[in-house]
Amino acid sequence: MTLMMYPEKREDKKYSYKDYLNWPDSERWELIGGVAYGMAPAPSRRHQKVLAALLSEFYNFLKGKDCEVYGAPFDVRLPEGDEKDEEIKTVVQPDLVVVCDKSKLDDKGCKGSPDLVVEIVSPSTASMDYIEKLALYERHGVKEYWIVHPADEIVMVYKLAGYTKYGRAEIYARNDKVGVGVFDGLEINLKEIFTE
Repeated sequence: MTLMMYPEKREDKKYSYKDYLNWPDSERWELIGGVAYGMAPAPSRRHQKVLAALLSEFYNFLKGKDCEVYGAPFDVRLPEGDEKDEEIKTVVQPDLVVVCDKSKLDDKGCKGSPDLVVEIVSPSTASMDYIEKLALYERHGVKEYWIVHPADEIVMVYKLAGYTKYGRAEIYARNDKVGVGVFDGLEINLKEIFTE
């Protein structure tokens, strides 16, 4: 069993998007409820290969359609209410996001919940992806959340049930095809994603 660890975090105070914007570009951080989490160093080659394959599938399918796909680093600001941008306490950089409401997009990234989020698990981010971010994305109404585990070649898909809570995870393995629930017509063959 792989040991799950949280990324380094700053717990000495609560931070906002204003603080986040002033941190050095050489460091990557995420904010969840005002707590700063240092992101792991550059992801593994396998992680990047899986991300590139998924990004390609989504990008090619969405060309000319209303939804758009973005890969990390891409800031997603998740306000709790109508607070000003600089007061937002949650800013994450998912590996991949799909946004269908273009009013949420600006030059800084996305403000509000994407329709679909994909996180690709690394050893240092596993507990964050499976616990913290699962609860975060559910609370903010992300319609579909994928957790991709390259080492085990599985994908766990969570979908909002009744628009408030995620239902039980749908689990797919290397030989499966995953239908994307937020729009019709895209089915991803995981053999094409988990290639060596």
